[in-house]
Amino acid sequence: MEHAAEDLRAAGLRVTRPRLAVLAEVAAHPHADVETIATGARARLGSLSTQAVYDVLHALTAADLLRHIEPAGSPARFELARGDNHHHLVCRACHDVVDVPCATGEAPCLQASDDAGYLIDEAEVTYWGLCPACLAATATTAAAGATARAAAAPPPRHRAGESDPRITTP
Repeated sequence: MEHAAEDLRAAGLRVTRPRLAVLAEVAAHPHADVETIATGARARLGSLSTQAVYDVLHALTAADLLRHIEPAGSPARFELARGDNHHHLVCRACHDVVDVPCATGEAPCLQASDDAGYLIDEAEVTYWGLCPACLAATATTAAAGATARAAAAPPPRHRAGESDPRITTP
């Protein structure tokens, strides 16, 4: 974030330590929630109120220096505004968020079947699924569960007069 001060000035904002700290935290932790940003900014500055963090996030978002995203069921998250029209992948298990390029390459990315007279300039697309780590953990858990169920299964039944296949005679 070596250009943070210039970015703030270009957006018509004063350069302050809280604004620089919040920008640095968002740059270091893309898609961070307010709590994560506040904790990091406090570590950089020594102290900073939660209200000050919200005020800074609001000012930086209004100045188009930050982008606010809020996937369903998730707290508000923030990333640097890059103007690149990207979308997001969200893991249903761990809630990790990653960027993916626009589906069509240019805004608004999707065309509404009926625009109701609106001039549409943007569409937010969120893809949901399992990240590679959670998918691997799910597969491992499923395999372990299948093994445990097989080990706990009752022994196979045998008919009267047949020998139990689990017992061997010399």
